[in-house]
Amino acid sequence: MSRDRYPHEDPVVVTCGLPYANGDLHIGHLRSLVSADILNRAFGLIGQPSIAVSGSDMHGAPVALNAEQEGVSPGEFAHGWHDRFQELFPEFGIEFDNYGHTDDETNTALTTDIVERLIEADHVYEREIEIAWDAIEEQALPDRYVEGTCPYCGADARGDECDEGCGRHLEPGEIQDPVSAVTGNPAEYRTREHKFFRVSAFADVLTAFLDDLEGTANARNQPRQWIEEGLQDWCITRDLDWGIPYPGDENLVLYVWVDAPIEYISSTIQYAERVGHDPIDWTAPWSGDGDIVHVIGRDIIQHHTVFWPAMLDAAGYALPRAVCAHGFITIDGEGLSTSRNRAIWAQEYLDEGFETDPLRYYLTTTGGLQQDIDFSWEKFADRVNGELVGTLGNFLYRSLLFAHRNYGGTPDAKVSAEVADRIDEAVADFEEAVNEYNVRAIGMTAVELSRFGNEYIQRNEPWRLVDDEPEAAAGVIRDCVQLAKAIALLGSATMPDVSARVWWELGESTDLTEASLDAVHEPPASSFGAPTEQFEQLEDELVGDLTASLTAQIEASVDEGSDERVAFSTFDSLDLRIGEIRSAEPVEEADNLLVLDVDIGDEVRQIVAGLRGHYAVEELPGTRVVVLTNLEPKTVFGVESDGMVLAAGDDPDLLTTLGNSEPGAAVR
Repeated sequence: MSRDRYPHEDPVVVTCGLPYANGDLHIGHLRSLVSADILNRAFGLIGQPSIAVSGSDMHGAPVALNAEQEGVSPGEFAHGWHDRFQELFPEFGIEFDNYGHTDDETNTALTTDIVERLIEADHVYEREIEIAWDAIEEQALPDRYVEGTCPYCGADARGDECDEGCGRHLEPGEIQDPVSAVTGNPAEYRTREHKFFRVSAFADVLTAFLDDLEGTANARNQPRQWIEEGLQDWCITRDLDWGIPYPGDENLVLYVWVDAPIEYISSTIQYAERVGHDPIDWTAPWSGDGDIVHVIGRDIIQHHTVFWPAMLDAAGYALPRAVCAHGFITIDGEGLSTSRNRAIWAQEYLDEGFETDPLRYYLTTTGGLQQDIDFSWEKFADRVNGELVGTLGNFLYRSLLFAHRNYGGTPDAKVSAEVADRIDEAVADFEEAVNEYNVRAIGMTAVELSRFGNEYIQRNEPWRLVDDEPEAAAGVIRDCVQLAKAIALLGSATMPDVSARVWWELGESTDLTEASLDAVHEPPASSFGAPTEQFEQLEDELVGDLTASLTAQIEASVDEGSDERVAFSTFDSLDLRIGEIRSAEPVEEADNLLVLDVDIGDEVRQIVAGLRGHYAVEELPGTRVVVLTNLEPKTVFGVESDGMVLAAGDDPDLLTTLGNSEPGAAVR
């Protein structure tokens, strides 16, 4: 791999963690997909040869399990989601140079070849292990077919991962108190011979790899603990009918995490076969004459910094230059839960009629890449209204409208040294951000340059100069038009649609996707038409409606019930009490919200509830309700809500008592 600073002449392959073909995309998936897309676009802007590749992850127990429940074959089930993903990507400006899937001929052949190399080099051996087994149904329970308790932290866990607790990868047989995820039957352990990859033999290779690894700190630091604790060999086979067969044993298939990352190479091969070896020979980056950059969620760090590089080294391939592991997304402070419908779904966002650039901006500039992001419609609106409408959009519209009305386009004047230097500074910041894989800084560069532009035009007041000092006014607006062009270029990685519109409104004749940052100082067209306002203000009423809709969506999912079970300790941690409503008042500018004062025994709490229009406000005082009191406070429409009043159904039916329980009485 190259260690030269970007840009350099060797090719870069940017990959994104493979979306699992097991359900629809939500904003958690989009954070990973969009971050990889931004990095690839940013590489292109600074002149670095690069491509973006990925594919759908089609194999594994979850796909087989869900396909069985839907009464279709795993292939039919997975291909349906694969097609759906490909339809959604362009809607969010996500462009892959190649997007394949793990079940295609290329990946099957390459996976088989790599595993055969591991076998020939004596990196694979056979070992008898305990496998969870449903004795009633006489069925092996691989991976997601089994649920139980994590042996390391005690949290509820799936068969191959402690997803609710420590996040650790679990080997077959490790999970405690196993039950079948299919039937709910208690599982027993039976011995079975499986194939193991000698990961433990690669400790020195992996330590050196981590010493050189670029990207986020969590991707470098977390694996060191696993190495220090002593690497465990990795079971690479499963008792399933769905997957790539293990070479020489058709009764076993390869574990999904064997063939999934190999799709990165397969997709690169497919790209080269389709377009030829110019600009990228697929063998170059995977043999060390180029760079591999992985963008993943932090829940799969172990797979990409331990298993994957060990497998690459054993098979004779180059190791990645960078692993960029992003944090999770929460909804109003709580983790995404697809089973509880606690998610902002990609299609639902589109159905609201929103443009996707604001969401791309929010998901990639709200905190650093490895930090968690909390999404709420209120926070989203604050960023859109403040930074995109009020700063970036405001500068572009006011400056280009002034230029159009007074000069018909770009004034005949020179760009000032101050503005030229500030543009150079922005370009340098952008290039540094790319070299640090800092997706947030890449996206903020255009906004910060717009902030300077607003200050510059306000300080120089060209509207006051246009009559008495026309040359000075022309100079100011010439500067502003050049800033607008630079902003369009710098913003195109993060907000490609908006940037393209600004580019065309500036009268540019070439496609923005073919431009590089070298064009920031090229003169804009001498004439262009009236600009449009690039961003739409999100009004409080809309934000309130979206918030209420999301709350109802989550509550409805809980009301409908699910197969998920929680430990009694989880229920016991909820402080549920009887409360008595003392007063109720409408929340201004919110159609469905009331602010309640609720007596919970030892104090009176202020709680916001979506009851307006369902109950007569004047009849609520004196009503006794059930209140969740140890919920974290949150602000709704500027009003702090400290608790939750419980109700049933979409048409909220307040939970109350049959008897005369006093305020403060515990609900058990």
